[in-house]
Amino acid sequence: MTIGEHFGEDRTRRSVAELLAVLTEVLAQPLTPLSEDAFVTELRDLETVHRLLAVLDHRMINETTDRSLSKRAGLRNTPHYLMETLRLSRAEAWARFRAAERLGDLSHRVDGHPEPVLPHTATVQAGGEISADHARAVWNVMKRIPEKVEADKKTEAEQMMAEYARSHSPDDLKKIGDRILGFLDPDGTLSNDADRQRMREVVVCAQRPDGMSEIKGFLDPTLRAVLDMILAKWARPGMCNPDDTESPTATDESVDTTRLEAAAARDARTVGQRNHDALLAFLSAGGGPESLGTHRGLPVSVILTMSVTDLEAKTGVVTTASGGTLSVPEALALAQKTHAAPLLAIFDPHGMPLHLGKARLANKWIRYSLTAAERGCSRPGCDAPATMCAVHHVVDWSKDGPTDIENLTFACDACHALINDTDGGWSTVKLGAGSAHPGRTGWQPPRTIDRTRRPRVNLRHHPERVLSGMLARHRTDRTRQSARTRDRAAEHPRA
Repeated sequence: MTIGEHFGEDRTRRSVAELLAVLTEVLAQPLTPLSEDAFVTELRDLETVHRLLAVLDHRMINETTDRSLSKRAGLRNTPHYLMETLRLSRAEAWARFRAAERLGDLSHRVDGHPEPVLPHTATVQAGGEISADHARAVWNVMKRIPEKVEADKKTEAEQMMAEYARSHSPDDLKKIGDRILGFLDPDGTLSNDADRQRMREVVVCAQRPDGMSEIKGFLDPTLRAVLDMILAKWARPGMCNPDDTESPTATDESVDTTRLEAAAARDARTVGQRNHDALLAFLSAGGGPESLGTHRGLPVSVILTMSVTDLEAKTGVVTTASGGTLSVPEALALAQKTHAAPLLAIFDPHGMPLHLGKARLANKWIRYSLTAAERGCSRPGCDAPATMCAVHHVVDWSKDGPTDIENLTFACDACHALINDTDGGWSTVKLGAGSAHPGRTGWQPPRTIDRTRRPRVNLRHHPERVLSGMLARHRTDRTRQSARTRDRAAEHPRA
């Protein structure tokens, strides 16, 4: 070891020791004396530290691999070394190892060392702007891109995902990723309808000694859409509870709201248990759309939403009221099945309705329109689908707000409870023509969250709109870059 290497090692060890000392000191400090603003600032700063430590973790794991420490310890590979040395679970050790492989070490590249698979994501993560979950979500999208897609399009897709991750949650990345995949592979060559039909299966495994049976398999989009409708109605808290003799059942012609609320308050089942009981009730009742009755005031139907552009091209993605997706051919085939009772809503490129499966509007058709147009809860960040939402008057009905489509929006029960006139309450407004999202519902947060109370819009249910904006910006950037390149070439012509 040279003197320089010795001093470098000392500096690294001293820095890590100082980091541990600082963290120990922070842990010893009480949080109660902090003001609310100071506490929120510290919360955000510590999240940045957490994200930067994940980047350091990538470097350490790659260095562990480069040093062949697993072989020297007589272990099979780096993940096994991490399991033994750091007492990690198998799942976490492999997750960290794969993340280090994909995101690599941008700041300490040497000749012969592979570049990160996700360079733009690695750059953003190295700045502390995104978490390991963000990076994992980006990878889950990128690995589904067909191999034959051009390399520059793959690079652009990863760049857009990394950019989107800087201001959105990992949950949001999946939806925007699905839209990117639809853009890169509009004909479904990676996974088309025939592939999905080949992969569909439901396997009921052998019954265990305790009488329980495991179910596993893959549902095609059509079955998923129908199943979502069944669960939305009969898996609600309080419904079809075998342990509650007062619980509403599948055989009830109508469900009294007061009775359902009382049953829900007594319901201690998990979501999975409610799903199980709902499926049992549906099959016991004969199983079929006619057995579903109504849900939130509407006959239970599969509501399909697509753009006229996708309809004409017969490509792209169709969404359902429960947040699922189908291909356009699958949606058209389902719409032709009268026993499935689907409703088809078609929108123009600006998101305005062109067709809603019926000729005239009545009260229930207003809700159908909202389902197709908004797809779910309109509060920013909420991913509750339309099947879990109630209709909310933007201008309250008690304040003479009309029950017109222009004054209505969707809000799930939890978000609806946030709307009130107190200092900590949210409020809603319809955005005007001068807004970036005219006609959409803006949610104004309380001043404790945003002093300006600037209205926020939920685009989580509309990833195609986010994607179109990102594509437009990237095309503009490429055009400007090409223009600058031409200008430089004109200023400095080759001899």
